Amino acid sequence: MSATLSPALPETVAVIGGGTMGAGIVQQFLACGSSAVLVEATEEAARAGRERVAAGLARARELGKLAVEPADCLERLVTVLDAAQIPAAAGLVVEAVPERADLKAAVLAAAERAVGQGAVLATNTSSLSVSELAAVLSRPGRFLGMHFFNPVPASKLVEIVRAPETDPEVVEAARGWARALGKTEVVVRDAPGFATSRLGVALGLEAIRMVEEEVASPADIDTAMELGYRHPMGPLRLTDLVGLDVRLAIAEYLAAELGERFEPPQLLRRMVAEGRLGRKSGQGFHTWDEE
Repeated sequence: MSATLSPALPETVAVIGGGTMGAGIVQQFLACGSSAVLVEATEEAARAGRERVAAGLARARELGKLAVEPADCLERLVTVLDAAQIPAAAGLVVEAVPERADLKAAVLAAAERAVGQGAVLATNTSSLSVSELAAVLSRPGRFLGMHFFNPVPASKLVEIVRAPETDPEVVEAARGWARALGKTEVVVRDAPGFATSRLGVALGLEAIRMVEEEVASPADIDTAMELGYRHPMGPLRLTDLVGLDVRLAIAEYLAAELGERFEPPQLLRRMVAEGRLGRKSGQGFHTWDEE
């Protein structure tokens, strides 16, 4: 393995997208010693992304999970407004923009043009084809999926998705980086929904059907899975946390790729149309006003 692909974290990492997931990824790399470049489309979005990172670092410090002062981490964070401004020295670029293949492809192609030949590009997609995204790149062997989970600092998992084009040494480097971030990695072949989204969405959709059929209340369905199967969070509460609109989009994609067993229930479609999106709107299968 070349020095560029050391299992030690890259000195400089770029993250495209400063929403909840992107900010969490930035926070984790900063906490583990890397410098980070956060790419956002506007000054306002960049400022909001930086504030999310700062708030996350402050919470981690309060909980005793950050050994250094948040200000020391933030000194290693810069924001830019275009993927073309990512420094050539960045060893890893993680794309964390919304689940639109065209948008992801565009920012990944721009990032590839900005960085050096040895850099690795990764997508945080939870369901889209890594191989199809690789098709827009001139160096597809340096590209793979690194699917982080929300909230990134607390989650223990990184799902590494290898496309047929991905070089084996890139997969091994990503495994080392996941461990250096304090995570456990799983490696899966590029397939619709990978391992986590495919199973998680299947469970979540069936739970929604149970609500639709009045089998049990959302609270009781979640409690059944938490206590009966030791799930840390029930499938409906998790759907609220992910966002009903996000879960609907993934379900529609999986239904198109894998068949009608992933067809979204009408209840899910209706709740999204009504703006009941879960935690981010304050109301989903649960009420989040006080959380």
